[in-house]
Amino acid sequence: MMKRIIWLLTLVVTTNFANAQNTDELFNKANNLYKNGSYEQAVELYKSIIESKNVSSELFYNLGNCYYKLNKVGPSIYNYEKALLLDPLNEDAKNNLVFAKRLTLDRIEELPKSVLQKFNENYISKISFNGWAVIAVVISFLASLLFILYYFSITPSSKRIFFSTSILSFILLVISLAITYHQFSKTSNTVEAIVFSDEVSVKNEPTKNGDEVFSLHEGTKVIVLDEVDNWKKIRLSDGKIGWLKSNNIKILDLF
Repeated sequence: MMKRIIWLLTLVVTTNFANAQNTDELFNKANNLYKNGSYEQAVELYKSIIESKNVSSELFYNLGNCYYKLNKVGPSIYNYEKALLLDPLNEDAKNNLVFAKRLTLDRIEELPKSVLQKFNENYISKISFNGWAVIAVVISFLASLLFILYYFSITPSSKRIFFSTSILSFILLVISLAITYHQFSKTSNTVEAIVFSDEVSVKNEPTKNGDEVFSLHEGTKVIVLDEVDNWKKIRLSDGKIGWLKSNNIKILDLF
């Protein structure tokens, strides 16, 4: 029995190592194709890596670059956004996303943001909820250590110091947990998508006979609010709301 378990573990480790090695080879080959200007071939290799679920921010960033070189606005923006979903601090993806958005036809002005919304966007949202979860765990260990030091301290001065710092650590822990929950809820409940059609008519109701309220073009980012049959209710960053056919957009998700 023990030999069988060891054999299975060895097989799993060997398989994972072989898959990782194969992924690295495909990734390097795709990068070389990109450098040589063979963008369409590079796209196919990058997509094959994605199908194997071995994804990374760098992978989607490189795929976005390929689509940008091929003048495919929607796919390039989509993949830059995917890169930022996996790594919000990917500065290269941020910069290239700005250039890609300049190719879109729609110019949508965002609604004014409050001070708290700006603070959240500029600082808190820079770290993913996974990152905040790690911070919360580190602070919890620190708070526990400080409390133990306070408990075993002998001198009044050291007790005061450790008590004050442990209380501060517990306050920071509560704040970090609240931010982690907020970031997780925001990520889970906010469904974003990119328009992939050259032009799409947005209706006031989910029927083909509905009145057109506005139109959108390839590359525009929308928030999906609801779904009825093959229609999706969307909202723009300027507050406009309407319905469009589901096949005109592609949902942004982690996988």
